[in-house]
Amino acid sequence: MSEIVFIADFFADEIPGGGELNNDELAELLKQKGSNVAKIKSINVTPNYLQELGTDTRFVISNFIQLSEESKKVLQNDKAYIIYEHDHKYVKTRNPANYKNFIAPKEEIINFDFYKSAKSILCQTDFHSNIVRSNLHLDNIKSLNGNLWSMPSIKLMARICDLKKAPKYSIMNSDNWHKNTQGAIKLCNSKQWNYELINPSPYAEFVSKLGKNDKFIFLPKTPETLSRIVVESRMMGMSVITNKLVGAINEKWFCHKGQDLINTVIKMRDTIPELVTQSF
Repeated sequence: MSEIVFIADFFADEIPGGGELNNDELAELLKQKGSNVAKIKSINVTPNYLQELGTDTRFVISNFIQLSEESKKVLQNDKAYIIYEHDHKYVKTRNPANYKNFIAPKEEIINFDFYKSAKSILCQTDFHSNIVRSNLHLDNIKSLNGNLWSMPSIKLMARICDLKKAPKYSIMNSDNWHKNTQGAIKLCNSKQWNYELINPSPYAEFVSKLGKNDKFIFLPKTPETLSRIVVESRMMGMSVITNKLVGAINEKWFCHKGQDLINTVIKMRDTIPELVTQSF
């Protein structure tokens, strides 16, 4: 049985964000496929901890802002690891939209050696991987071309997909400036489109409210490496109005929606863990 240590700043029981939900599902699927997976928060990783692990232990490293420089050096020098990238931790601001063509000046690049020493840098979409590659110019960058959802979540969206929908635009009501809720509202008002603000709530309640309307509008101000909410909307049979900053829209499977897209996402539960294990 292979030994895998999954390192992240947070896990889904602390922050139920898209990256954290994806990571927890990946860890579970790797277990189901025969790996012994241990999860540890990056702030708790020490050089001694890493050095005490067996030489055959492999590491999946997701968000690592709280990983110490000393631990990074141990990983770089002695360990087999992949970086499961959800954003852009090679840029000081973590926001390549600040720069022309998403390319940061050299003085803004950080963690370069940590990325270079990884067996692979796994990105969410081709859009995401192209941005990473244009900044780091490394040959270990790959695209997973998708994301992971739990089967209960997928079944929930399949049920919502079958429901009759209201002729209305759903807008995610977010305080995060880069989600640009106000921009979506402004567009609806200018077009005299009927819309509904969907407030934050527990996951099942949130997607149920989002999916009761027939359209979703999302106009982010920073690059979305995938955008789970856009894919979820499509799975629930909704039409989507968005912009070129959403990674999912350029994927081959994005032309599908409803059950066709759900079937594609179910297949990702096999293909993505396989790509991860092959990337060491």
